[in-house]
Order: sequence, then C-alpha cells, then structure tokens
Amino acid sequence: MSRFETDQERFWAGAFGDDYVDRSQGAFHIASRTAMWSRALRSCGAVGSITEFGANIGLNLRALRSLLPNAELTGVEINAKAAQILREEGTIQVLEGSLFDTAPSAPSDLAFTYGVLIHVDPARLGTAYGQLAHGSRRYVVIAEYYNPVPTEVIYRGHSERLYKRDFAGEFLDAHSDFELRDYGFAYHRDPVFPADDVTWFLMERR
Repeated sequence: MSRFETDQERFWAGAFGDDYVDRSQGAFHIASRTAMWSRALRSCGAVGSITEFGANIGLNLRALRSLLPNAELTGVEINAKAAQILREEGTIQVLEGSLFDTAPSAPSDLAFTYGVLIHVDPARLGTAYGQLAHGSRRYVVIAEYYNPVPTEVIYRGHSERLYKRDFAGEFLDAHSDFELRDYGFAYHRDPVFPADDVTWFLMERR
C-alpha cells in the first residue's frame, strides 16, 4: 500500500517524476533560476537559512548557493531519484518525503516552492500553505503559474496534474501574519534568462 495519500504525490514519486529528473538537468536551468532569485532577494534582509519544499535535483538551491554561499540549505523532495542526486551535491540537507508531512525541525529564514503547488491536489493546498508558513521564520516565496481564478491544465497528456491559480493570494488570506513584499515574472521570451512563465511572490512575516 502506498504511503502517499493523493494521486499527485504518487505520480511525482514514481516513474513520471523520475523522467522529470532527466529532463531538468543542466546549467541553463540554474542560470535562469539565479536571475530570478537575484531579483527576489533584493527585497529581503539577511537570509541565513533556506528550505525548499519540492526541491527536485536542487536547481533553485544551487542557484541560491551562488548568491548566498554561507546560507544553510534544506530541500524536501518526494522523488527518491531526485533526492539522491540532491544528496550528492554534498552541501544541502535533504529530507525525503511529501511536503504535507516533511519539514525541518526548525523554521528557516526563507521557505519557498517553485513549480510545486501547481501539481498539488487543490483540496490539500491548505496543508501546503501551512507547511510554508510553519517552515518560515521570516520570508515565504511562492513561484508558480499564476491565474486570477483556479483553472486546470492538461499536463503532458495527464488530467488533474497541473493547476493555475492565485496561490500567493490564497496563502495571504490563510496566513494574515504575512504581507506581500515584492513580486515579479520570469518570461519564456527573455533574451538572456528565459524561464517558464513563472510568477514569483515574496511575502514577509509581519
């Protein structure tokens, strides 16, 4: 019997998640993440520890390592193949498991997701938002596909595997102790650092 509660968790923990690992490697991906994080971090104070929920092979954490070389980095990852690659990086603490029930023992200065909430069962988003809030001492970043109203998108031929919505707005509604600090957009036609049309939102605990 699977230890995961939702179809989406089983999907990403299994063969499809393994294939995603193979598609997502390369310096190009790290460069685009570094560009995004250099913009987001300008609106932050000192950040000494970071947790990514849904870290995969650590593209974001590797980008953040280049910008914040002394920060303590933690990645929560559901897919065993991705988690092993992340461990081999050598400087990132890896917690293998679902974002619904896996987190560091203490909050980090910054907790975030990047392209993860879009794949979460909408009925479980409240739990995901709670993990982000509890995992953060000061800042939360949500970098996902934005849409003003919830909508489902067929993802590589699969239904109920990708959703767009106002994730940050819902997070702020659920956790009023946070406020919006900054936001931005990473465009797929950017001539230098093209990304996947991700909108990022930086929120700070009041």
